[in-house]
This record gives sequence, structure tokens and C-alpha cells, in this order.
Amino acid sequence: MDETAKLAVTNQKGGVGKTMTAINVAGALNERGRDVLLVDLDPQGAATEGLGFLEAYDAAPPSLLEVLTEPEHREAITDLVVEHAEMDVLPSNIDMAAAERELTLSRRGGEQLALALQELEDDYDYVVVDCPPYLGYLTDNGLYATQNILIPALAESTSKRALELLFDHVEMLEAEYETTIVERGLVANRVEETNEAKEMMEWFDEAFPDIPVWEVRKRVAFQRAFSAGESILAHDPDLDMAEVFLDVAASLDEQFGFTDAEVAR
Repeated sequence: MDETAKLAVTNQKGGVGKTMTAINVAGALNERGRDVLLVDLDPQGAATEGLGFLEAYDAAPPSLLEVLTEPEHREAITDLVVEHAEMDVLPSNIDMAAAERELTLSRRGGEQLALALQELEDDYDYVVVDCPPYLGYLTDNGLYATQNILIPALAESTSKRALELLFDHVEMLEAEYETTIVERGLVANRVEETNEAKEMMEWFDEAFPDIPVWEVRKRVAFQRAFSAGESILAHDPDLDMAEVFLDVAASLDEQFGFTDAEVAR
């Protein structure tokens, strides 16, 4: 596999485990020997803070905001990347709260991340983008830059409407940019032993027959791992649900054409 694989983790419904999914998928890919860049596009900076980079989140400009909104600062993206034991991280920043407004005024507002990533994407096997929990220009940037989507969701009935809105938005974006965004899988998070959860897991399988659907059961260890600033693979590799994220990573490797024999660049 010569080309960098890029993946957006997104669902505009909040509280679905989006950032947890992004961090643990990145950690699982690292376990498989892949060199991963995690991009935190969320102005709230949950991934940035969760991985221990609060100083970067509070840092003075230039930040990711300037990289996305001021072409003369695009090359600064390489200086913003910070190293984590499991992955590199392109952190969000407190100033990213202004990004939606600034990108609205930009002539190519939905393409800025794709242009910026050209500066460094060849250094990685994977770029995983943690998108904001809403539909807007930042999410558009994540989708356009990666053209691949991994969907985190909860096994509850409200997910149906949220997914409908997400796919409507993806279709609109595909038409606007004349591109195709590929669904790589759905991760059902915090699944419990309830009738609603059982029914929703069946619905996911029926609604998405052509993509993998993974079931991640509720475990307090995920929150402990997040609080420790690492993925579940580093924090508690023997946890039963850690194996699910290794399965996700193996599936992504297969879908993107990586072989077991390949090592990180």
C-alpha cells in the first residue's frame, strides 16, 4: 500500500463515543505496526486534551485554525504535530471556535484540510480525523480530505434519525464536490444488555449489509484509558473489548490494501 489511507470518524449526534472510537482505532492500527496521524478537528479538543496535549490546545497562534483559514500558514501544519507514544497528533486549539465562520467566508472552505494534509500525509500509513459532533464546514473538511467514513453510533432508536441526516449530508457533499465518500464500517458503542440495544444491533446489520458492524459493549475501562491519555490497547490490552478494535484495524487494513507483511513507513 503506497498511498496513505485516510478516515473520518464522524456522527453529528453527540455522545456516541466518537473521540473514543478515533483514539482506539488509531491505537489498534498502531498495534498492527501502522504509523498513524490523529487529526483533532473538533473545536472542543476532546482528543487533544484526552491524549495529554492541553498546552497545545491553549497555545498561541499559529494553530490549526490558521492552517485551515490562511493559506500562507498552511505549511505550519508540520510544526503543529505532536508525538504521542501510540500516534502523532495534529491538535485542535481553543481558537478553532472561529473556524466555522472563517471557513464560510473562504472560497474553498470545504477543501482546506485536504490541501494542508498534502504537506505531511506521506509520512503516515493512516490519517484518522476526529470530526466535530455537528454538520458544518469542519466536518465537510474531514469528509472531503479523507473520502472514507467510520461511523460511531449508539444502539438506541435515536440513532436512526441521526444516521439519516448524516447520509443526506454525505450525499449532498458528494454531489457538490463530485466525489465518492466510502463507508468503511459502523462501531456501536457502549452497548448494554437491553431489548432496545438488541433490536438496534439487528437494525444496524439489516440497514448496513455491505459494511462491517462492530459491537463495543459498555466497559468502565474505556473511560480509565481516556483519563490516562492512551488507547485501550495500551491501557488494558487484555480487556475483551480491546479485541473489537483490533478487528476494526484488521478490517481497515484489508479494505485499504495493507498486508500483514507491511510495516509502518
